[in-house]
Amino acid sequence: MTSAARAYGAFAAVAAAVVVVDQATKWLVLHGFGLYEVRPVVPGLFNLTLVFNTGVAFGLLAGGGAWRRLFLLAVAVAALAAMAAVLGRRPGRSAPLLYGAALVAGGAAGNMVDRLRYGAVVDFLDFHLGAYHWPAFNAADSAITVGAALMAFHFLFREPR
Repeated sequence: MTSAARAYGAFAAVAAAVVVVDQATKWLVLHGFGLYEVRPVVPGLFNLTLVFNTGVAFGLLAGGGAWRRLFLLAVAVAALAAMAAVLGRRPGRSAPLLYGAALVAGGAAGNMVDRLRYGAVVDFLDFHLGAYHWPAFNAADSAITVGAALMAFHFLFREPR
């Protein structure tokens, strides 16, 4: 097996694992919580709560009807295409780039599944500290964040200038 084939296999496996974990955790929350139900995990710091986000990060672009849903689906498809293009240019050359792109692709796909099924993204991880509250997010969002950080590391420190 060539190094490019191994890289494509690793990319597909990581992206698929993110989608599976994301959808499984969302399924558990959807079947175990009522809308807006809060269950403290670490009192004063971390709750589980079921919310639907019709927008993007931090609820931006929430509302807006069908045009918003189509726009956000198009953004997800564009993100998937961009990650495939990144991998296509550099298969296997950099682990941070490979796994970062796979995490972003898997996260984008997981949230895209929600938008297609529910018209919104299922969020449930709720962190807060005193009066400071972080908007709820999910496993796909976490994968996208870690993946983007790995890709930034690659382009800032590993990519030849």
